[in-house]
Amino acid sequence: MARVFEFGEVVEGFPIRVVNEREARAGAGILLLFGLFAFSQAFLNGSFTMTRMVILVFAVDFAIRVLINPRFAPSLILGRYMVRKQAPDYVGAPQKRFAWGLGLAIALFMIGWNLIGNQAGPVALLGCVTCILLLFFETSFGICVGCAIYNWIWPGQAQLCPGGVCEVPGPRAEITRLDWGQGAVIAATLAAIIVVSPIVAGMQSPGYFGPGAHAMSDTVTVADASAACEAPAIARLMGMDAHWRAKNGC
Repeated sequence: MARVFEFGEVVEGFPIRVVNEREARAGAGILLLFGLFAFSQAFLNGSFTMTRMVILVFAVDFAIRVLINPRFAPSLILGRYMVRKQAPDYVGAPQKRFAWGLGLAIALFMIGWNLIGNQAGPVALLGCVTCILLLFFETSFGICVGCAIYNWIWPGQAQLCPGGVCEVPGPRAEITRLDWGQGAVIAATLAAIIVVSPIVAGMQSPGYFGPGAHAMSDTVTVADASAACEAPAIARLMGMDAHWRAKNGC
């Protein structure tokens, strides 16, 4: 039974229990993929079905991680399979448990707010965006925000953090330094985006050119056009329905 209800693995040569950072990042990427899809469905189509399913999956997955054993969390099982041929990158388990506990707290709040209370609006949007950003930082950059909070609350307690960020900082490796040339590239890229964005925004949206296009256009009714111009529920809840209709040519 102790093997089931435990957190982290005992690995020879490490003074504390550890988890595989590669597995954790893979699991975060899997959850991020589904989270982005659900968020897009709610934001663009006003459908919260996928969002509610993802919230439930998040809550169950993080509850298993924190309260039972990360070895049995579905996303981490899939993550372990995906990175099974890579050498493990061991990081401290205590700060990971704290970070995943924060994820569980957010998921439980979203269950109460969205599923039980049937509420949406800016609060639900903030909860979704927070989860997406936390998962994005972990899977893309290896930055565990919850681990950083853990080390801030209990300074010096966290060990074996990803990238060695918990250790006493020393001289930075030359390969990690930035110079003015790289800064100029970033500035030029941002300037190009600012210049090109209005041009792209002014382009006409592509129409339907497939078989039966003319027949479809001849049978469009006023009711169909009115339904097509109805703003998604999330846009209405946020008071942005007029903005949505203007952007979509309604």
